[in-house]
Amino acid sequence: MKYGYLTVAAAIPSVKVGDVAFNILNIESAIAEADGKGVEVITFPELSLTGYTCQDLFRQDTLIDAAESGVLRLLEFTRQMDIVAIVGAPVVVGPLLLNCAIVLQHGEILGIVPKTYLPNYSEFYEKRWFASSQDLHPTTIRYAGKNVLVTPLQQVFCLSGGAKLGVEICEDVWSPEPPSDGLALAGADVIFNLSASDELIGKHAYLKRLLSQQSARTISGYVYSGCGFGESTQDVVYGGNAIVYENGKLVAESKRFEIKPQLVITQIDIEKLRSERRTNSTYVNAQRPDNFNPSPLLINAKTPENPEKEWKLLRTVDPHPFIPSTDDMTASCEEIFSIQVMGLAKRLDHTHSKHVVLGISGGLDSTLALLVCVRTFDKLGLDRKGIVGVTMPGFGTTDRTYHNAITLMHDLGITVREINIAKAVMQHFEDIGHDPSNHDVTYENSQARERTQILMDVSNQVGGLVIGTGDLSELALGWCTYNGDHMSMYGVNVSIPKTLIRYLVHYVATTGQLSPAASTGVGRQQNASSDCNSLQVEITKVLLDIIDTPISPELTPADDKGEIAQKTEDLVGPYELHDFFLYYFLRFGFHPAKIMMLAKAAFDGKYPDGVIKHWLHTFLYRFFTQQFKRSCLPDGPKVGSVSLSPRGDWRMPSDAVSTVWLEECDALQ
Repeated sequence: MKYGYLTVAAAIPSVKVGDVAFNILNIESAIAEADGKGVEVITFPELSLTGYTCQDLFRQDTLIDAAESGVLRLLEFTRQMDIVAIVGAPVVVGPLLLNCAIVLQHGEILGIVPKTYLPNYSEFYEKRWFASSQDLHPTTIRYAGKNVLVTPLQQVFCLSGGAKLGVEICEDVWSPEPPSDGLALAGADVIFNLSASDELIGKHAYLKRLLSQQSARTISGYVYSGCGFGESTQDVVYGGNAIVYENGKLVAESKRFEIKPQLVITQIDIEKLRSERRTNSTYVNAQRPDNFNPSPLLINAKTPENPEKEWKLLRTVDPHPFIPSTDDMTASCEEIFSIQVMGLAKRLDHTHSKHVVLGISGGLDSTLALLVCVRTFDKLGLDRKGIVGVTMPGFGTTDRTYHNAITLMHDLGITVREINIAKAVMQHFEDIGHDPSNHDVTYENSQARERTQILMDVSNQVGGLVIGTGDLSELALGWCTYNGDHMSMYGVNVSIPKTLIRYLVHYVATTGQLSPAASTGVGRQQNASSDCNSLQVEITKVLLDIIDTPISPELTPADDKGEIAQKTEDLVGPYELHDFFLYYFLRFGFHPAKIMMLAKAAFDGKYPDGVIKHWLHTFLYRFFTQQFKRSCLPDGPKVGSVSLSPRGDWRMPSDAVSTVWLEECDALQ
């Protein structure tokens, strides 16, 4: 295990019903392939040594003895291997025949786990042949030349790398009280399920929902291996399912209805799971010692004997973790937008406000905030003229952003005010004795604070609320002026990262969510549908141009061509990198080394390693030094799993030091 990743495999071998020798050959082949690829734990389907569909042949001593001999052969085969293999076999314990998972490593049986819940309905007749673990008294048996304790107690297998495993068998996970619940609470990070679930219309989708939910409920990895081609088709068909989940998210799966054997190899992030468990107080409370009566049996796996194989990340890393997947992009954007709208709607209702004031720069953040305000006013049945958009040109304002701001406000039918800040700021420079040719932080922040003062005073004039436009990414980096754009009366974008804002604005632009027709008698709405459509086309055009505009606070003069000279990402770094760092730093508390490894995989070919390391250092440094700005944030709605509200998700001393994190970052190669 490296960087917290456990490499696992779910195998679907070729099988012949009752032909143990054939089945063993195919199991050995899969184990050898998996071991060669660095797999640490591999699981096979239920009763994989004999085949699940043997029916009354399970009453034959010949088959039972052949299975035991097969296990003996597997012990010898795995003697020089570090890989942990989990196979299914019928095992006799006194008067009982048990459907078992046998956990093997280094030629030893680490444990035998009997099935608890035996299906005996519809096409299943397991109670005809097998007993349940609930019928079992702890018994030490001689099996495959080894003395092995077979017990109804839950067994947790502890690997030398630190990962902990649990095993359940097929119907166990379908039961109202799955053994995996207790195994996870006992510390198992990953549950392995040996299964034989036949195919019926709609059953596969239900199975995936079931496994996803169980993985999410137990905050665990879940590795499922189900019987495939070769099982008897006398009455049913087994499609072959190798499925892996991590905290409810599908990580890997096999194809169904394949004739050839399959081996699905992937990795499960144990560190991520443990971080989630520590954070989830409900999970922590459920781990009370009195929930384990009796206590689970902890079994230590063998220490690896072979030199560590070359490790590589097998998982695909999304470079934009805040961005919804393409499949649910529209629904996710609507949900996010609705959360913002409902947050603002409640604040307006509570304060009996019919006016809001916000600065409109022609940039992404203020555009999204404006769109939220418009949707909110429409939802509350308020006149859009109650939205006072103030554009405040300054020394760095370009024609592009100015015209986009003015056009958008007019097209959306809000109240438009233009207040040039140049004269007031120049007076301020004179008052404090600052040379306006010195474009330092004072030069920049004076403009930001002047704009905030104007917004606050205008809000007093109209009796409204100042709506903040700053986003999550800016708060993480402290890329905002303290008591300037840092301050508002309600911040609708406070938990929206920069990389997501583009998608939200694009969603509104391309779906006509705020077309003039959505308003009643305000702005430039025309009665004729053709005029209305024309205006919608113009709104969409402006929004798309805003999306394409470079991100900039426009606090320093434009270049000779009148274009934006002060580009934020040239100064503070690419927002897609910073959002990536923020997600893994805040959501899971990962080490800089792991964040760096993930970033290298996610942005391979786009950013050199040295560039990633440079901006990671910048992120860590700024995140710590700028906490004082986050300690006094205005209210705003939480939208995703990552938030920096000092009243909610992130409480950090403003004077905490970053030495440990920066030293680890500096040591990275």
